[in-house]
Amino acid sequence: MRFDPIEFETFKNLFVSIAEEMGVTLCRTGFSPNIKERLDYSCAIYDAHGETIAQGDHLPVHLGAMPMSVRAAIDHQPMQPGDIVMLNDPFRGGTHLPDITLVSPVFLPRRRAPSFYVANRAHHSDVGGMTPGSMPLAREIFQEGLIIPPVKLVSRGALNADIMSMLLANVRTPDEREGDLTAQIAANRVGETRLLDIAARYGLARVARHAAAVQDYAERVLRATIASIPDGSYAFDDALDNDGFTDAPVRIRVEIRIAGDSAEVDFTGSDAQTAGGVNANLAITTSATLYAFRCLVADDVLYNSGIARPVRIVAPAGSVVNAQHPSAVAGGNVETSQRITDVVLGALSRALPEVIPAASQGTMNNVTVGGTNPFTGAAFAYYETAGGGMGGRPGQPGISGVHTHMSNTRNTPVEALEHHLPIRIRQYSLRKGSGGAGKYPGGDGIVREYEMLAPTTVTLLTDRRISQPYGAQGGSPGASGRNTILRADGRVEPAPSKGTLTLHSGDRLRIESPGGGGFGPPTT
Repeated sequence: MRFDPIEFETFKNLFVSIAEEMGVTLCRTGFSPNIKERLDYSCAIYDAHGETIAQGDHLPVHLGAMPMSVRAAIDHQPMQPGDIVMLNDPFRGGTHLPDITLVSPVFLPRRRAPSFYVANRAHHSDVGGMTPGSMPLAREIFQEGLIIPPVKLVSRGALNADIMSMLLANVRTPDEREGDLTAQIAANRVGETRLLDIAARYGLARVARHAAAVQDYAERVLRATIASIPDGSYAFDDALDNDGFTDAPVRIRVEIRIAGDSAEVDFTGSDAQTAGGVNANLAITTSATLYAFRCLVADDVLYNSGIARPVRIVAPAGSVVNAQHPSAVAGGNVETSQRITDVVLGALSRALPEVIPAASQGTMNNVTVGGTNPFTGAAFAYYETAGGGMGGRPGQPGISGVHTHMSNTRNTPVEALEHHLPIRIRQYSLRKGSGGAGKYPGGDGIVREYEMLAPTTVTLLTDRRISQPYGAQGGSPGASGRNTILRADGRVEPAPSKGTLTLHSGDRLRIESPGGGGFGPPTT
């Protein structure tokens, strides 16, 4: 079917604007700095079959995985007008337990089945578990927090108070959690309203045709991009430093086989799932892989279900890239997703050496804190990630102090963090010289130093503290990161890359994030 190109572009932008407006609503109505300041959320709209039409420019690690959660919600039980299904189960399309997803059907008047779905996913700063912030060094998922299967948080427009009460009874910061969930409900309502508006204006058949068209267009563009890659097999491997329980590196291997306009991405040979929580489920591996292929596309296409069609993923069950229940997965979402991206891009660099950049920092530098605020007497729990160096690129150096690849959040402003928490930021600066040398050098990491103003439990989930982000085409690797404790009595102690610490008032934690790898041999 032929489409008027102007009308096609109009609908494409209409679809993405709905997802973006959902995100703005979530940001402005959220309670926690994690949502209001870091923007740790994602929003998308789906067709009647649960296939992605468009998603906002939010977090890649959320968005490639959310369709599996939408499918789990649809399969749970029939939805009625006004329903909202909530879930966070990593083995039903979730990423890790703090990421809670809300899925809503969109019913047009006089129709008995949903014509669309809308969904959003937001990271909650605490969902129970062993340590404040719910990012513990755990051996099984039951230790990481409250597991939520698909349940109706809202039924026919009415909040299910029992479900909300059960959730809030299992978290350390119930008021904040309730506020953020309410913001998520509002975001879905905005998406639902906008889809009803465009269906009323243009008619369902016309909207549905254009929804299918943007999916088909994304597929055609990616197929054309893959067809431009020389046929053949391209392999690469890299490793996480460890799983937090042993010093053994956790290796991830991929072989990408290009045949015409399709690709097979085979992770056979990757290590088995680990005792620690760096396990990635299939949803995360899918997210990271599709993100890497989407990065190859120069055209302005929506990231939707069409992107997945030309790519077949082979991830052996029970491996670290397709972990099985009840493995711990908190770090799979934030750390292993980064290494999967590194190996997929590394393999593609074998075929496209003048296109693929050097490795970026390869970690999200996760810091989770919690305790009792002495100024308010209330419990606090907070989570943030930190930027680092971007890898050097063909024709351009890497950017310094930014979130890269699977993370797309902001750094929390110092003022916002100090306003909400009994913590003072003593240093926040670029880590000069940490980027790898090259014709196009890697970007520098950052230094972020936290001073605790009260006894605080801190959980670290970081990587690239031993290994280095690789350089490309003769460029040097970026510097490894480093974690350090500076005690109030003057003692300086190395901090682990993954672990739980007890810090006292006056103690400081210094995070030095990795730099990006350099691209091309350094010029003399």
